[in-house]
Amino acid sequence: MTKFPILYWPRKTTRDDAYQLARKVINSSTGIMPDVRTFDTDIATILSENPDACVYYPVFCESTGWWGELLGGNAVVTDKLIISPECQLMVIELDKNAKKTGQNQLLAAEIYPTSGFFKKMNSGIATVSDMLATDAGTILALFSGRNQSQFINILESTGNSYLGCIGRY
Repeated sequence: MTKFPILYWPRKTTRDDAYQLARKVINSSTGIMPDVRTFDTDIATILSENPDACVYYPVFCESTGWWGELLGGNAVVTDKLIISPECQLMVIELDKNAKKTGQNQLLAAEIYPTSGFFKKMNSGIATVSDMLATDAGTILALFSGRNQSQFINILESTGNSYLGCIGRY
């Protein structure tokens, strides 16, 4: 069963090649042209109103913190589509509808930026996808990794906190 595609596009759509390409890629992938939302939107609200939908959320080169609203929610990333070097689409759906088969997991953590942490964490365990500094001197970070238990062990052994998995692709 194909899920109804919804493209969230926070930028102007006129004369935007990435927007046009995103629509074509979604149509090619699903066989259905996506419904487009161009206004600020809450993913949880969209999915509660459309439980059989997939939201295609663009992550641009300069995007930071896009994943924050997925923490503690009931929506997860289930796939990633590369549109261009500057844009990728994260496919987001309700957790209860998601298949748990992707090898790459998106793991969120609150870390203290110490050399001890970065010495223990290596690319074989996880790589940083996004980071946000907090007023408390910590960093909220999104990592991509394949082994959640190894990742959690490194975090705990260095005094950092695991916030959760927001999906896999």
